[in-house]
Amino acid sequence: MFKFYKIMFFNSLMMGTLISISAYSWFNMWIGLEINLLSIIPLMKSHNNSYPAEAALKYFITQALASAIILFSVLMMLNFSEFVPNNLNYFYMLMLNSALMTKLGAAPFHAWFPEVMEGLNWLNGLLILTWQKLAPMILIMYNLNMKLFLTSIIIISSIISGIMGFNQISLRKLMAYSSINHIAWMLASMLNYKTIWFNYFMIYSIISINIIILFYYLNIFYLNQLLITINSNKLVKLLFIMNFMSLGGLPPFLGFMPKWLVVNNLINGNYYMMSTILIIFTLVTLYFYMRITFSSLMISLNENIIKLKKINYFFMIFINMLILLSLLMCTIIFNMY
Repeated sequence: MFKFYKIMFFNSLMMGTLISISAYSWFNMWIGLEINLLSIIPLMKSHNNSYPAEAALKYFITQALASAIILFSVLMMLNFSEFVPNNLNYFYMLMLNSALMTKLGAAPFHAWFPEVMEGLNWLNGLLILTWQKLAPMILIMYNLNMKLFLTSIIIISSIISGIMGFNQISLRKLMAYSSINHIAWMLASMLNYKTIWFNYFMIYSIISINIIILFYYLNIFYLNQLLITINSNKLVKLLFIMNFMSLGGLPPFLGFMPKWLVVNNLINGNYYMMSTILIIFTLVTLYFYMRITFSSLMISLNENIIKLKKINYFFMIFINMLILLSLLMCTIIFNMY
């Protein structure tokens, strides 16, 4: 049963993000971020186990610290901009951007992110992976005057997500490190054209929803559960494999399009080194996605003869097929005109 307080806090969560991204002043932006933070904490609560309470506490402490740094840096910039030399103002802007990166979960400010994801259920994890990225990213987009800082964050995020994703057996941590890799791509997409960022964010959110719907319906959190459960339905196995390939950015699938746009944009802006590093470490993440899919295809597991609870797969299969084939459909439709 969906409780009333969850509907109320979910609405205020959405409202907090919208206040932040439409604010005229830094103070209103900070208020929106606080409303957003205080709304997601009750949504993390679970009666079944105590892990979400621990994850909520970790999330609250990290986000509250980042909010305090944002407020401090904004106040210092507003009060001392007339009296203090420019290089100190640059230092406060660096503090502000670092705090926004902490809220976002970009490396090297990412340590809280996999730990919080590990304690949450799939629906709350989906919120952290998608909606909670929106406000910090748009606020970073508002002050993109620190190109060196942004470039270093992009490179560190792609490298750390590629390396740390290895040897993960928890699917939630795997999704967290995957998200850090996509954060690097999204930050790179902001450098020239903001429209590419919007396209990337929308497509990443759609693919994440797709994958997490599969995990949520099948009620799996670890790799060994996945390999056992996925054998019960061949079509679900195929959809799962195709979704992970789409998340990695393989060409026939929808996930390839935003990465192609970002690489094209970076090369046009002469960011050759950055685009090379992003491509190499995305291949690393694609390697561990493929390792999961190959395991599910090649490891010999007997199918269950015990009758599992009946799951209505129609909605899940319909949405998956629609999204996976959307790049192909768009290409065919637009080529006709």
